[in-house]
Amino acid sequence: MRKFLSVASLFALVLSACSNEASLGDEKGKGRVTINCVAETTVDDFTRANVSCTTPATEDFALTIDGVSHTYTSSYASVTEFNESDIHLHYGSYKATVVAGNVTEEGYDKAAFVGVANFDIAARENTEVMISAKIANTLVKVEVTDAFKAYFVGGHTLTLATAAGNEFDVTAQSQPLFIAPATFTINGTATKQPNQSGAEGTVVTLPEYKLEKPAAQTFYTVKFDVESAGSTNLTITLNDILIESIEIEQELNDNAQ
Repeated sequence: MRKFLSVASLFALVLSACSNEASLGDEKGKGRVTINCVAETTVDDFTRANVSCTTPATEDFALTIDGVSHTYTSSYASVTEFNESDIHLHYGSYKATVVAGNVTEEGYDKAAFVGVANFDIAARENTEVMISAKIANTLVKVEVTDAFKAYFVGGHTLTLATAAGNEFDVTAQSQPLFIAPATFTINGTATKQPNQSGAEGTVVTLPEYKLEKPAAQTFYTVKFDVESAGSTNLTITLNDILIESIEIEQELNDNAQ
């Protein structure tokens, strides 16, 4: 009787092992992957600085997975959707891309994030992938100095126009604009101080500033200043690098009011 039980037990174990192997065989050559992502707010302004903006949560990132070692493409509405699904991928090399926000939606606190990571799948193993998503926009802030305000006592107006056709009043800008990484221009006018005869100050057209091919994940500060060095000059700097210096009295166009 004991011998019979032993043989029966052994037979049951063999059946169990075959059943387990068959189950594993269904996923043979496949593995699981878990995607994690974090939004990075560091931008390049030639010093590497953090910017204040609304950052997306994991569920805000759309996900696309592409095959690198073989043909494969699949997209998901969110990273969370993918992680909660029971999806197995064939062993091999892949690329994951996460996107949150839309870089074409320009404005204040309109940050878009993009991250890419390559990873490998091993058969019947779980792989964890961490993706650092970086700001995909160009950031721009326009400033004027106290010296500029003191000279143009009648006030000034500044407008920033993007390649997408959007225009923003940056006369008294306090926060950076998030725009697509494409050409942008800054135009404006300013009212000069009255002359000694008491005549009202005239409005002058400021020189247009244009930056072609700005980079993504980069913060540009455009500053208008007035300095005196024998003659009064209007200067434009980009991230504290002098771009243009124009003698105000001779070069700027007067627009009589």
